[in-house]
Amino acid sequence: MLLTGAVAVTSMTAGCAGGPTKASTGEFIDDSVVTTRIKAALVKDDTTPAHAIKVDTFKGTVQLSGFVDTAEQKRRAGEIARGTDGVREVINNITVK
Repeated sequence: MLLTGAVAVTSMTAGCAGGPTKASTGEFIDDSVVTTRIKAALVKDDTTPAHAIKVDTFKGTVQLSGFVDTAEQKRRAGEIARGTDGVREVINNITVK
């Protein structure tokens, strides 16, 4: 009976662990907070078209994508992302149309 309980606890905790391609529950929450902060900052910024920029975060690495009108908008979006707490790296894949 004790063994069954140990197996159940082990499988429950293993489901929360992260790996190279999967974030742990805590990392997922942290990434969600980072994404939300970046999106809010983009909305506040007058030079970036926040509606046209997609923000994805995985383990502190932020990927920006979408289409903007100018190189300055792309540069500014990357700058905003880099200046956000919790960001380790920014991959700026925004395309200037």
